[in-house]
Amino acid sequence: MAKKSVESQNVSKRKSGILVHPTSFPGPFGIGDLGPSAYAFIDFLAESGQTLWQVLPLGPTGYGDSPYQSFSSFAGQPLLVSPELLARMGLLHAEDLEPKPWDPVRIDFGPVIIYKTQLLKKAFENFEKTYKEQSGLAGEFEAFWLDQKDWLEDYALFMAVKGVHGGVMWTQWAEEIAFPTKETREKWLKKLAREVRYYSFVQFIFFRQWFSLKAYAEEKGIEIVGDIPIFTAFDSADVWANKELFYLDEEGYPTVVAGVPPDYFSETGQLWGNPLYNWQIHKETGYQWWVKRITFTLKMVDYLRIDHFRGFEAYYAIPYGAKNAVTGEWRKGPYKDLFYALQKSLGDDLPIIAEDLGVITPEVIELRDAFALPGMKILQFGFDNTDENPFLPHQFVPHSVCYTGTHDNDTTLGWYSKASKESREKVRQYMNTDGKEIAWDFIRACYGSVSEMAVVPLQDIMGLDSRARMNTPGTTSNNWQWRYTPDMLKASLAKRLLDISILYGRTDRKKLF
Repeated sequence: MAKKSVESQNVSKRKSGILVHPTSFPGPFGIGDLGPSAYAFIDFLAESGQTLWQVLPLGPTGYGDSPYQSFSSFAGQPLLVSPELLARMGLLHAEDLEPKPWDPVRIDFGPVIIYKTQLLKKAFENFEKTYKEQSGLAGEFEAFWLDQKDWLEDYALFMAVKGVHGGVMWTQWAEEIAFPTKETREKWLKKLAREVRYYSFVQFIFFRQWFSLKAYAEEKGIEIVGDIPIFTAFDSADVWANKELFYLDEEGYPTVVAGVPPDYFSETGQLWGNPLYNWQIHKETGYQWWVKRITFTLKMVDYLRIDHFRGFEAYYAIPYGAKNAVTGEWRKGPYKDLFYALQKSLGDDLPIIAEDLGVITPEVIELRDAFALPGMKILQFGFDNTDENPFLPHQFVPHSVCYTGTHDNDTTLGWYSKASKESREKVRQYMNTDGKEIAWDFIRACYGSVSEMAVVPLQDIMGLDSRARMNTPGTTSNNWQWRYTPDMLKASLAKRLLDISILYGRTDRKKLF
């Protein structure tokens, strides 16, 4: 039998892209959004030969502004709604969009929340005034409400009640709505009907803008990699409306909370504080809540990274009230049962990326591989010491996603400047570099690896230092604030990224030589 030619051999599709959250986009409203700058970024991806855009969780953030602590696992972030697009719809006017002196490279969440909420309320008032005249838009809104009511009513009522209680946690609300019966729930829905409608309207606008942007990305050949935290925030519509799915006491407070023991990021571990799932109840319902969550999110994105994947095999339970994560115990998770339920609903090929970092056991690897889920390879981890380790490119397997770093890492330039002399020397020898453009050395190593996907934070493409770091695990301030300015998204960077993508077979664009 004749051998196959090189051209006819089955070669896996290699992809690459950029990690940047929409809040980091430029714009005149103090925070990035889904408006013109988002479309400009999609254009940049296309020009640079990329096919992936990875984001952080897209939900509405609470205390600490972390996208991993959201008021809902289903709702979208109101702060991402574009005022410019609202103006194009006639829901805001030119005088509403007068520029303010925002810091162009840092988000000051407090004032931004106040400012954008005012704009959203103006848009809602204008929508209500012209409701009958805009029958098309009004019809869209009503259809959205009916289609998404399963989660939307819980979220809108939760936010409305939170508002009239001064923003305090749901455990501090009036008891009749903190622990509502069907009757008291209906009572509050009528009492806060306008507020519920407002929060529903904002979600309608968010998803209208998001799916418009997603359609544009599809036209440009860009797939979106989404992200969800494994756990939900305690102060969320998810917990308030589904108390039986979590370990809570009679007053609604968690008995145990989530976190991880001491690790690479923190000597005292990480105390996340999320309530933990009562997996037995989830199992008895056929994991219905999880199936809905994953199915819903995969309508928004093409791939889904699940943060703290190892928690499905075993999760770290910390007593509620503990000061840190040193004291805790590992408990068994749902393991394969959950993923069988997901396959039953979504099919055998789950478009899920497993965040398999941290304390990884053979059981976690078995779970990941049993469902053919790609794991993550972080280049910075490969050079934290001079030992042989699985984060060095020559140890990679093709079915994986390579990152120079993630949102939890320092930028590559920042990391290198703080690395030990021995680590820096290993980098220079391994990558055959003098280290003068260390971020691009890492990008080249990432794109040149055997990993099927390669994703690089935008900060590394721009060669930025620690001032552009997105998050420092274990800290609660000065995170999630980084933004770039329009001039930083240079055509020369797109050309350089395109050349590397061509060189390492991560684009269908023709070779330049």
